[in-house]
Amino acid sequence: MNVCKDAFEILKETSRTFYIPINRLPPRLKEAVASAYLCMRAIDEIEDHPQLDNFTKANLLRTISTTLQAAVDGFTLDELFLGFSRQESQLPEVTVRVGEWAKLAPETIAPRIWDATAAMADRMAYWAEQNWEIYTEADLNRYTFGVAGAVGLLLSDLWVWYDGTQTNRLHAVGFGRGLQAVNILRNYKEDRVRGVNFFPDGWTEDHMQTYARRNLALADAYTNALPNGPVLGFCKIPLTLAHATLDVLDNGQEKLTRSAVVALIERVTNGKR
Repeated sequence: MNVCKDAFEILKETSRTFYIPINRLPPRLKEAVASAYLCMRAIDEIEDHPQLDNFTKANLLRTISTTLQAAVDGFTLDELFLGFSRQESQLPEVTVRVGEWAKLAPETIAPRIWDATAAMADRMAYWAEQNWEIYTEADLNRYTFGVAGAVGLLLSDLWVWYDGTQTNRLHAVGFGRGLQAVNILRNYKEDRVRGVNFFPDGWTEDHMQTYARRNLALADAYTNALPNGPVLGFCKIPLTLAHATLDVLDNGQEKLTRSAVVALIERVTNGKR
């Protein structure tokens, strides 16, 4: 089995938005970022699973976390698989094969990806146990850092590992938080149907819009400071789509149309900031 080829097929199935910028990255960096994305997507699918109860979600997430934390000279795929074999039929392929994605990255950066995945899985387990109860902006900051801001920090470490590109780490957190806040706004109606509300007490869509735009301003500063090259190319696509999504939501639309997404991606990939 060609795990690398398989990984990019799964990546394309799970996120066309991220498939495009990841697939454009140079070798080694491409495998590292793909590994990180697929690992995060694997645990995200557990957090958002509509059939699993919160207790089961927390157990699955902590199984992944503790296995990765215990890794010294690596780990066997069976160690991860056995932890959720009972729920295998309920879990998507991207989750069941998380061990393969964790091993996809070059060995000199793989442990950093395992560390980030383990930490995020543990934080997700905590929030599952709390039923994602968010009361204050501080709670929202903790949640968005745990599941997205920390991803911004991981990306900063990947850029340094690949070619020494330095970034403002506070802005990196804003990059992750901003994208997550847009996702919250885009999906909040569906979230409430399943009994989850990421809005602090008293917050309206306008409050969350303000929160998202404040963090996307940090994300803009993050990308504007990047030199031309693969790192900038990767960051521009999701940030451009996040800004456009906020605009259409503010105008009363539910989401970007597929044609709008394609047009925005073409504009970005043709070199326009």
